[in-house]
Amino acid sequence: MNKDLELLCPAGDFERLEMAIAYGADAVYLAGTMFGMRAAAANFSDEELEKAVSYAHSKGRKIYVTCNTLPREYELNKLPPYLEFLNSIGADALIIADLGVMSLAKRYAPRIGIHVSTQLGVINSETAKFLYDTGADTVVLARETSIKEIDMIRQAVPEKLKLEAFVHGAMCVSFSGRCLLSNYMAGRDANRGECAQPCRWKYHLVEEKRPGEYFEISEDGGTHILNSRDMCMIEHIADLADAGIDSFKIEGRMKSAYYTAVTANAYRHALDAYINGEELDPVWVRETEKVSHRPYSTGFYYSYPGQSYGNSSYTQDADIAAVVESCDEEGNAVLSQRNKFSKGDLLELLIPGEKPLSFKAEHIYDGEANEIDDTPHAMMELKMKLPAKAPRLSIVRKPKQ
Repeated sequence: MNKDLELLCPAGDFERLEMAIAYGADAVYLAGTMFGMRAAAANFSDEELEKAVSYAHSKGRKIYVTCNTLPREYELNKLPPYLEFLNSIGADALIIADLGVMSLAKRYAPRIGIHVSTQLGVINSETAKFLYDTGADTVVLARETSIKEIDMIRQAVPEKLKLEAFVHGAMCVSFSGRCLLSNYMAGRDANRGECAQPCRWKYHLVEEKRPGEYFEISEDGGTHILNSRDMCMIEHIADLADAGIDSFKIEGRMKSAYYTAVTANAYRHALDAYINGEELDPVWVRETEKVSHRPYSTGFYYSYPGQSYGNSSYTQDADIAAVVESCDEEGNAVLSQRNKFSKGDLLELLIPGEKPLSFKAEHIYDGEANEIDDTPHAMMELKMKLPAKAPRLSIVRKPKQ
């Protein structure tokens, strides 16, 4: 059994980076302001990148920086100084989808590891071996790879080549995200981090000689014919690990800090259970229902995942209410509000590494110690008694009834 397994979590900003690390990530992937596949995410300035690397290293964790767009010719001159900067601040790896970028990285960032992005679509051992010979130390396999194929790839590639796979999050209707639909319909290039997600839109049928007349594709109107399900592999970590996966990747750099914390916490326990030869506590499976998601599937790992034709909306079983800023031994805490909640509400306290604790909001106070009935103001400071001592970044949430 390979016990040197990595949990890799996303971070769209510094708060999400802190959450990922606090809740169990071994490594965090994020982007600077250039060459990242999530243009709409907050991302990190150069100063923030340096701070992020320093912070992660102080916690014994790693930072992988995405350089996974397909750069145009006129952008190439910006790559060398950017790569030199990332090399100088000590980033641990670059996630790359372009062979030209890989070549430049070897020249201008020689101390940084090279991870081949899923965007390159690696789905067989010959491609993986070629990339290893070219300088890659990790290959992120295409989401379309089955567990049987992973096992075959692992046996055929060098032992030192690490294999990484997605275990949770959104999936793309196009092979490894290679999509022109957004570019064609919205003028936003998916291969440059600007996807408008037209696969989530609702479509009707229009007949050639009846322009403007929209015909139903289903009995209830238009259909989300391209809408994919989300992936959730928390109950199948053992299968992936036994097949040869070294790094388990959660999707979601544009998702919330709450999503980052809850998924990291759940998958940390799933990985640890596998490593320790223990059964996974069902509470961690239930935790994946408490973040925003579309209907779950196991992706292509076992069979065709199916589409979600009904709608493209998200569901979740709980909403974040507040984040703990400080707390004493008796559980008297100062918190920062995230969503409104009221005195008398049934809440849950989520402490990094611990199971959720249910409690009732008996008394709530504002920042000036005045007792209040609810918390109507975004990001307001509030004080309340928690059922246990809770470190900074612990989460108070409100389950949905």
